Amino acid sequence: MTKKYFGTDGIRGRVGVYPITPDFMLKLGWAAGMAFRSMGACRILVGKDTRISGYMFESALEAGLSAAGADVMLLGPMPTPAIAYLTRTFHAEAGIVISASHNPHDDNGIKFFSGEGTKLPDEVELMIEELLDAPMTVVDSDKLGKVSRINDASGRYIEFCKSSVPTSTNFSGLNIVIDCAHGATYKVAPSVFKELGANVTVLSAQPNGLNINDNCGSTHMGSLQAAVLSEKADLGIAFDGDGDRVLMVDHTGAIVDGDELLFIIARDLHERGKLQGGVVGTLMSNLGLELALADLGIPFVRANVGDRYVIAGLQEHDWQIGGENSGHIVCFQHTTTGDAIIAALQVLLALRRRGEGLAQSRQALRKCPQVLLNVRFAGGVDPVEHPAIKEACARVTEAMKGRGRVLLRKSGTEPLVRVMVEGDDETMVRGYAEELAKLVSEVCA
Repeated sequence: MTKKYFGTDGIRGRVGVYPITPDFMLKLGWAAGMAFRSMGACRILVGKDTRISGYMFESALEAGLSAAGADVMLLGPMPTPAIAYLTRTFHAEAGIVISASHNPHDDNGIKFFSGEGTKLPDEVELMIEELLDAPMTVVDSDKLGKVSRINDASGRYIEFCKSSVPTSTNFSGLNIVIDCAHGATYKVAPSVFKELGANVTVLSAQPNGLNINDNCGSTHMGSLQAAVLSEKADLGIAFDGDGDRVLMVDHTGAIVDGDELLFIIARDLHERGKLQGGVVGTLMSNLGLELALADLGIPFVRANVGDRYVIAGLQEHDWQIGGENSGHIVCFQHTTTGDAIIAALQVLLALRRRGEGLAQSRQALRKCPQVLLNVRFAGGVDPVEHPAIKEACARVTEAMKGRGRVLLRKSGTEPLVRVMVEGDDETMVRGYAEELAKLVSEVCA
């Protein structure tokens, strides 16, 4: 069945525009409470990032959940992966995150975690959607859900993050800059790295409800690059607004993306005989990652774009490590979802074990030139399935002789086809991309 509200990562949109409205959130809380309560006793954790609208939606969800007879435990501002972890440790039936991740403050959304700290199964999301179309009821007064607040949530998560590295870990002598994006990591991330001995300079950790992701964090790296250079730091770490993405900056100020961080972690596990199976990337992972892993004999598979699909790929293959070039990195040996702090810790450990800086360690992965062109189409013809376009893509792929690849992908939000070509030679790659983009434009005219 097609879902009406849930996308690949929950429900998201502009604040005040349906369904990101207080009345919808009230009904969503009720529907979720009814769905989970039908499976037995019901306790649900609710956390949020630092957006000003989080207060409004937290209250609406709380009222709806209580009306359905579900007990609510409020976490306050916490990273998305922290809510996944705490849902497991409190043996709750579900966790709810109020966040729009890397989007600006005037967007918001809702993500759910199961009691195991994983994405909700499709059947549960469909059950919630069915209930959203049903009349809202209220349980008897003596069965209303109770609401409490977990006051030590931050401390619990900080200790969990520290437990993902050996107890002997000491990052003394390591000078790092952390950009918290004025988001959900603003309290916990500096504490984790300081308590492990690093000398930490903190940026963008003064949230005011409106400045989340505003010219800072993993989507705007300029301030972090400048700070790493001015502080003469060893490296910089950038989080996004809800703490499930991480990018880094090496000591020269160069950005190190998710593909490179994923490679550094996977290589370290492989060298220590700790890598279970291979690595899951996505359709957008750079070919250089695939080739660098192949040189080490590490299997690599691609999933659709989105951490939901990376996690599904890891579960399918019974592997542990996967991620996206945007910085979603999943370390299944430690947690159940993408966790920016834990991924950053694994990178720092890998650098320490090799005795290398980030700039040196990334060199084993040579990223292939990648050209991405957007072509608008009017609908009707499916450009991705058109015989002439498929034949042209196959011809270009064959011409690159295994040292390049072609990807055509329709946008999920706009009438666009994204034409991506990557390979060893940038001039050749751009020529092929422009050739295919022109063909798509002609076929869809």
